[in-house]
Amino acid sequence: MNRSSEPILEVVGLKTYFKVAAGQVKAVDGVSLALRPGETLGLVGETGSGKSTVARTILRLSEPTEGRILFHGKEVQGASGRQLQQVRRHIQMVFQDPFASLDPRMCIGDIIAEPLVVHEHLRAGAAWHAALNLLERVELSAQQAVRYPHELSGGQRQRVGIARALSLKPEVLIADEPVSALDVSIQAQLINLLKDLQSEFGLTYLFISHDLGVVRYVSDRVAIMYLGRIVEEGSCESIFDSPRHPYTRALISAIPIPDPKSEKQRVPQVLAGEIPSPLSPPSGCRFHTRCPVAIRPDCSVQDPEQVHITPEHWAACILVRSELADVPKHAAAGPPN
Repeated sequence: MNRSSEPILEVVGLKTYFKVAAGQVKAVDGVSLALRPGETLGLVGETGSGKSTVARTILRLSEPTEGRILFHGKEVQGASGRQLQQVRRHIQMVFQDPFASLDPRMCIGDIIAEPLVVHEHLRAGAAWHAALNLLERVELSAQQAVRYPHELSGGQRQRVGIARALSLKPEVLIADEPVSALDVSIQAQLINLLKDLQSEFGLTYLFISHDLGVVRYVSDRVAIMYLGRIVEEGSCESIFDSPRHPYTRALISAIPIPDPKSEKQRVPQVLAGEIPSPLSPPSGCRFHTRCPVAIRPDCSVQDPEQVHITPEHWAACILVRSELADVPKHAAAGPPN
C-alpha cells in the first residue's frame, strides 16, 4: 500500500438524517473518512453507531443529508442515473445477511451472472461461464451454480455474495459485517479468502465490524465510531497498542484473550448504560454519559475537536488534549519518520 497516494474514496462531513414522527434520527452526523488504494480501513463501533448507514450512504442506498462523497476526486452525492450506475460498478458491497441480499427465485449461477449481463452486456452463455469461474475463485463448486440460496449454508451464501460483488471487477469493496453471523471456523476461512482476493485483485476495503479481533487481523487503519461520529482514528498498531479515547479503550478491553488463565485474570472495562438514542444525542461529547473519566461539566458542554497524537493518529477527546498539553511537543508528535 502506498500511504502517500491520493484517496480513492473519501467522505467529508457526511450527515445522514432520517425523518420520523418525533423528529430526526441523526444516524451519521459529520463523518469524514478517506480510503487509500489497496488498504483496508476498519470501521468499528457498537450496534446503532451508524457504521452500516455510512456504507449505504456511500453507495447512495441511503441519501445523504449533507456532506461530500468523492470517488477518485469526483463528486458522487449528486450523481444519478447512468453516472450512479458507473460508480456502483466500481464500488461494490458485501452485506451482513447474505440470504436477504440474494434473490431466492434465482439460482446461484444466474445471481452471479446478472451483473455481467446488465453492465457488461455479455450474452447468457458467456456470463454463465464467467459465473462458474467466480464460484471456483471463492472456493465453491460448479455444481452449486444450479442451486438456490436456501439450499446453501450461511458461509456458502456469503461466498456467493462475494463472487457477485467481484463480478464487475470493482476497485473498492465495502464489507458490512461480512462474518458476524457465521461460526468462528467459517469466519476464519472467509477472512482469509477476503485477504487473498484483496491481494489478487488489488482491492481497497472498507471493513465494517463490531469484532475488534477480526478488525485487528484485516485492517491497516482503524476508525472508531460512536453515535454517528468518528471519535478516534489511526493505524491499526497505534489504535490497539496505544488507544487514547476512553471509548476505544473500553472496546479493546472487552476483546477476549485466547489464554484461559490470562482471560480469567483480566478485568474488562464495562461501560455503564446503553448507547443513547440518535434521535436526541447528548450535548458536548456524545460519549460523556457513559464515560468513566468524563470531566463535569466540560465534557457535557464542549464538543471535542480532533487532537493529533501523531500525524496518523487522532482522537476527539478533551482529556487527550489536556494530557498532550503536559507533554513536550516533540514527544507528543511521536518518533521522527
